[in-house]
Amino acid sequence: MILTHIVGNSKWLKKEHVLQVEMQKGSYIPYFITQCKAANDKEYIVNVEDIEMVESAKKLVSRQVYVDEAILRGYEKQSPLLWIGFRIIDKQSGDLGPIDDILQTGNQWLAKLNYKNTEVLLPLIEQTIDSLDIKSKTINMTLPDGLLEVYLG
Repeated sequence: MILTHIVGNSKWLKKEHVLQVEMQKGSYIPYFITQCKAANDKEYIVNVEDIEMVESAKKLVSRQVYVDEAILRGYEKQSPLLWIGFRIIDKQSGDLGPIDDILQTGNQWLAKLNYKNTEVLLPLIEQTIDSLDIKSKTINMTLPDGLLEVYLG
């Protein structure tokens, strides 16, 4: 099977790791890797136990796959996509809440979050990010004046 990932390089997945495949919302089935090889920086070619026929593999197509967070520790700075769930702390407004999603527009990354019952998109650029704390899963930012007010009316 081909596993597409968001880490940004292909050195993190190992044969001894377990993939958690979301078969239904909130329901995860473990799959044990028997073989894995990096195809490029975004894909692995993976074999897992009990999946040997194309028919068996078809049930896994387009499913979300998760791994233990400890496996990805150290790769967070390489891919903003790993920041989903991190809390945004603005220097002026304080805690804005957790990131719901990360979007890429051209070369720029945007954090999507719900702030005061309004969807807000924040630029994840060097000029706005003061610090990234992987351990506490927080991003300290200094947002441009008036940016939040644009969304809040």
